[in-house]
Amino acid sequence: MYAVHPAAASAELAQFLDLGGYAWKPVSSAADVTTGAPPEGWAGAIIRLDSGEGEGGTDTAWAVARALREQAAATLGVLVLVRGNALDELTMRDELFDDFCLDPFHPRELEARLAHLAAASNGGSTEIIEYGPLRINLDTYEAVVDERPLDLTYMEYELLRFLASQPGRVFTREALLNQVWGYEYYGGARTVDVHVRRLRAKLGEENADLIQTVRSVGYRLGTYRWR
Repeated sequence: MYAVHPAAASAELAQFLDLGGYAWKPVSSAADVTTGAPPEGWAGAIIRLDSGEGEGGTDTAWAVARALREQAAATLGVLVLVRGNALDELTMRDELFDDFCLDPFHPRELEARLAHLAAASNGGSTEIIEYGPLRINLDTYEAVVDERPLDLTYMEYELLRFLASQPGRVFTREALLNQVWGYEYYGGARTVDVHVRRLRAKLGEENADLIQTVRSVGYRLGTYRWR
């Protein structure tokens, strides 16, 4: 179960957690970290820094982070949601959190960061997706082709990762919009075409055909072979 602060979670965060199947519990103060802890202990924590919470709002948030650290410093992943204009709040507080995500957040990015924290907390091994010359490190969000690092935007990486996780399978543009961009995205199918074109350019001429167009349907990575 995740500890979530402040107790009045934003509608976007609550929706993300509920739709993602995350068990979570609001935490309003440092004292709640101990008194409200589930029997099995906290699985992780999401702390949103919001100077608009009222006087001492960020101080309370950091107090919650400190209490979580004292309870399970080595095993509990703490993620901080922070607005771009408040990044200075993170300075000199590295010991209180493991990762951060800009707020407003993209659901796919937050999901990836939480998965990475969970793997790190459990001592999990590095997860790699390989297909031909392509290799994707799911822990570090890095991709290489023919040992050449790819300079990808977050959404380019997510699209490549999704296609590579199920090589040979054809996805419609609508399915890719839903699975990669998420339920809150209202863009059109052309968004997928643009990102595929950019990915092919970055893969290079010799590897551009890793992403194949299936006429009147959509895209796939690799070639499906009947068995």
